[in-house]
Amino acid sequence: MSKRQRDSREYARQMRLIQERATARQGRMRRATAAIAAVLVVFAVMIVAKLAGAGSGTQAPVSAFPTGEAAAAIVAKVTSVPPATLDQIGAGSAEVLPKAVTGQQILTEGGKPLVLYVGAEYCPFCAAQRWPVVVALSRFGTFTGLAISASASDDVYPDTPTVSFHGSSYTSDLLTFQGVETSSRTRKGSSYTPLDQLTPAQAQLVQKFNAPPYVDAKSAGSIPFVDFANQAITSGASFSPDLLAGMTAEQVAAALSDPGSEIGKAIGGNANAITAVLCKITGGKPANVCTTQAVTVFQGKV
Repeated sequence: MSKRQRDSREYARQMRLIQERATARQGRMRRATAAIAAVLVVFAVMIVAKLAGAGSGTQAPVSAFPTGEAAAAIVAKVTSVPPATLDQIGAGSAEVLPKAVTGQQILTEGGKPLVLYVGAEYCPFCAAQRWPVVVALSRFGTFTGLAISASASDDVYPDTPTVSFHGSSYTSDLLTFQGVETSSRTRKGSSYTPLDQLTPAQAQLVQKFNAPPYVDAKSAGSIPFVDFANQAITSGASFSPDLLAGMTAEQVAAALSDPGSEIGKAIGGNANAITAVLCKITGGKPANVCTTQAVTVFQGKV
C-alpha cells in the first residue's frame, strides 16, 4: 500500500471519529434539552393548577396544624375534661400558684369579673400555660374560635403544642375573658410578626401588675401574664414547656383525661388552682364547680 493510500485511510478514520463524537454530543444535548423541557412543563402545570384553585376557591388552604373537625375534636377534649378526673388530680404537681393581690377592688367588665391574659404565639411558656387556663375557664363558660398552634420553631422549647387565643371569643354568665396574643410564631427580622394590640386599659394593667411589688423583679414584664380581676396574677408558666416536648396537641389533649399521667397532673393541677382563684372572684359560683375536691384542695393557698 502506498503512502498516499495510507494517508487517505487515516484521514477517513479521523473523520469518522469526529462525526461519531459530534453525533454523541448532539444526542446528549437532545436528551438534556428534553429533560429541561419536561421540568418546565411540570412547573407550568403546577402554577396553572395553583392559580386555577385560587381563582375558583376549590383549593383548600394548607395548614401546619389541625383544622376543621380535627381541631374541633382536640378543643372539645381540652374544654370538657371530666370533673371526676380533675377531682382525682387535685393539686397534682402544681407548685407555682397564682399570687394573691390585696387591697384592690375586683376589676369588672359588663358587671362581671374580668380575666386578662397577655401572651404571644411564639412563646413556649405561653404555649404551656394556655392549657390550664383553657381547662379552668371552660368550667365557667364557653370558648369559640380556639385554634391549634405551637410555639416558634426557632425559640427555646421549639414547637411546644398549644391553642391560640388569637381570633377566639369567650362567653360566660359569670366572667369576662380577654385573650391577647401580641405576636405570631412567624419570624420577622429579630422578632415576630405582630398580632393583637393591647388596648390602653390592658396596657395600664400590665404596666401596673406585671411589675414589683406584685411580681418578683426577675419576672417583671414576663409573658404569659394573667390578671384575675386584680385579685390574683400569674407571670410566666406554672410548669416547664419541656413536659410537652415532641408531643402533638392531640396527644396533650388525650393525656388530660389520664389523672395518673405527668401531663394530667401538671395541667390538671394548675387548672384546679386557677379554678380556685376564679371561684373566689365569682363568689363561689357555680357551686357545682367551686365545692369540688379539685377546688377545695387549694383552700388557703391561692
